[in-house]
Amino acid sequence: MARTIKEFLENEVTGGILLIVATILALIFSNTSLSPLYHSFLKMPVIIRVGALNLHAPLYHWVNDGLMVIFFLSVGLEIKKEILEGQLSSLKQVTLPGLAAVAGMATPAIIYFLFNHNHPDAIHGWAIPTATDIAFALGVLALLGKRIPDSLKIFLMALAIIDDLGAIVVIALFYTSNLSMTALTVAGIAVFCLILLNLFGVAKKTAYFIVGTVLWLSVIRSGVHATLAGVVLAFTIPLNAKDKNNNPVSPLKEIEHGLAFWITALILPLFAFVNAGVNITQISMKQMIGTVPLGILLGLFIGKQAGVFGFSWVAIKLKLAELPKGSSWSQFYGVSVLTGIGFTMSLFIASLAFKDPEMFHHTEKLAILLASLFSGVTGYLILKFTKKPSSATH
Repeated sequence: MARTIKEFLENEVTGGILLIVATILALIFSNTSLSPLYHSFLKMPVIIRVGALNLHAPLYHWVNDGLMVIFFLSVGLEIKKEILEGQLSSLKQVTLPGLAAVAGMATPAIIYFLFNHNHPDAIHGWAIPTATDIAFALGVLALLGKRIPDSLKIFLMALAIIDDLGAIVVIALFYTSNLSMTALTVAGIAVFCLILLNLFGVAKKTAYFIVGTVLWLSVIRSGVHATLAGVVLAFTIPLNAKDKNNNPVSPLKEIEHGLAFWITALILPLFAFVNAGVNITQISMKQMIGTVPLGILLGLFIGKQAGVFGFSWVAIKLKLAELPKGSSWSQFYGVSVLTGIGFTMSLFIASLAFKDPEMFHHTEKLAILLASLFSGVTGYLILKFTKKPSSATH
């Protein structure tokens, strides 16, 4: 029974359902008499003391800067595994999703820029509509079952992984504050130690977690966003190693599998709950047609599908890549629409872009939720009513 429940909670569909439930609960709490309780929960003080180090912040920040580090650790592990032995391990495999991912990030950013280039505060949100939520997008595909060829699922997964890698680079380059050289030095030493552990073939996961914790604490104080510590840690964990009995083991796969349950059942739903609480009653239609929400809404719903489908079509027609085997153009378009589901990553980038959550009256969050809803429903309907191709040749 325990194994069945665990497998259920690690399923893509379940992950999407839990995110939806958490979002609905957040909206209920923030739009009813429960609103004071909800905001008190977000502001609950949490203190961590390690010797002379004293870290204190509201629960909201610990979810975004603490628990999301674990999520980014999982993302980093997935990226490394796919690069070494998966869907990103060869040029042929990476060409189409790579081009689609880059275009799918650039087009929404351009749309947002066109709306907000004259606003010095709003322009910081240019990266919000560039991300795809892999859990939601794959969850929608999973709902369609065998109607969707595996090649399209693989394409979407590879695109989302490259998209996540792009988001990591964007966060590292554009969403950092004043840097502390002392903290960066400590972080650099921690990274050096992690590399040594990898080079010497250390298989004990505990060793990586101990040094990784030091890395995380130093990155928190450095000015670089803490979630990047999770990615760096992931890239140093070996895919293949040998235990003390000289038996082959995979620390990377073991950690990834061990984290799957907690990320699906706790971390992402909790993140959605603390970030999706928008008081809709306080947002007017006039505010929703402002440049920030329009830039996000059109960037995600129009920009993502235009970038992914448009550039893929050009690449395939120029014979730089091939249409995923066994799929049709209409199915490929439906999957392209699904990439407009930004949700988790878009909400996360929004929390970095706008330090004052009240700056745009939470219209940026509502725009993300609406764009993700439109993309998910539209993509699902297109794929649901598209006939399966009669042959694999197109």
